[in-house]
Amino acid sequence: MSFVVLIPARLQSTRLPDKPLADIHGLPMVVRVAQRAAGSAATRVVVAADHARIVDACTAHGVAAVLTRQDHPSGSDRLAEACEQLGLDGDDAVVNVQGDEPLIATTMIDACAELLRRRPDCVMSTVAHAIDDPAEFANPHVVKVVLDHDGRALYFSRAPIPHWRDRSASNALPSSPAPLRHVGLYGYRAGFLRRFPRLPPAPLEQTEALEQLRVLWHGERIAVHVSSERPGPGVDTPADLERVRALLA
Repeated sequence: MSFVVLIPARLQSTRLPDKPLADIHGLPMVVRVAQRAAGSAATRVVVAADHARIVDACTAHGVAAVLTRQDHPSGSDRLAEACEQLGLDGDDAVVNVQGDEPLIATTMIDACAELLRRRPDCVMSTVAHAIDDPAEFANPHVVKVVLDHDGRALYFSRAPIPHWRDRSASNALPSSPAPLRHVGLYGYRAGFLRRFPRLPPAPLEQTEALEQLRVLWHGERIAVHVSSERPGPGVDTPADLERVRALLA
């Protein structure tokens, strides 16, 4: 399946100023992400930037980029504008790779796109992996997902789901079904992605602060690839940046 990788990049970050331009061994982070994504089966990799400085940095390193409005409330809105600029619509496949994931596994990108191809009943695809750490299961910063029997998302939550009513120990994990951590990697049909910003925000989305719940609230379906891999660490803070620099050294 041919698909395009779009990488949303916003200059302002409260915890790490100018995050997309953060230097990682001589290259801006967003360029590192784009170069990583180029190792997937994508036909194109394009950065959707909110500032000319990001576009200039991408251009200087041979990475395609489009300049989008600065007032988008979310990355999905930014990608919807990028789809319009690039003429992507209908069943054109788009994989959203976050601009702060310089260690993203290209196998996950390809799996996300392939799943979207195989599931015409779904407007989106995403990735999850099994949780084996009770602390991770309880952590509200770790988003969990539960699936139906066809591998579609039933619900996403920051709470530990599924809840094991009859667990024998306070730190035990459910065994069947095993709990799954959601990985923030998404495949979209471009027509739906362009329509998504016009859908009213959902109460559950606002309660959990999880944008993907808007999709389920409005009756659309998300297919989930369960990966045996864990994603590489993302970059949200200066400490995260130092960790990634060390891993890439």
